[in-house]
Amino acid sequence: MPHFIIDCSQDILQQKKPDEIMDTVYKTAESTGLFAPNDIKVRLQTYQYYQLGNNKNNFLHVFGHIMEGRNTEQKADLSKQIVAELTKLFPDISFLSANINEFEAATYSNKALINSDNINKDRHFGL
Repeated sequence: MPHFIIDCSQDILQQKKPDEIMDTVYKTAESTGLFAPNDIKVRLQTYQYYQLGNNKNNFLHVFGHIMEGRNTEQKADLSKQIVAELTKLFPDISFLSANINEFEAATYSNKALINSDNINKDRHFGL
């Protein structure tokens, strides 16, 4: 936790390498101090087929999924920082955006939480 999923048009990878894009999102998330660096996960998915508005060529959107507990200002600042840093990489992109959604702690599970030896229900148990 958190997960940052980057959706973008395929042509974006002709402008920058996937690692550079993912590193930008990772480092921006890390710089906020909201997350333990080892917890941040970033993925990138490109699209060959998509439809945009008139005279729009490409897009990049970051979906941030984080554990609940941050306030609206922190989440808004996170999305703004991600967009600002990616804008430096892609000043001419047609659509560049981000949004942050929360996981509900009560309904979240991972393999650490279901481990019978994890009596304190630490989601990082054994990692």
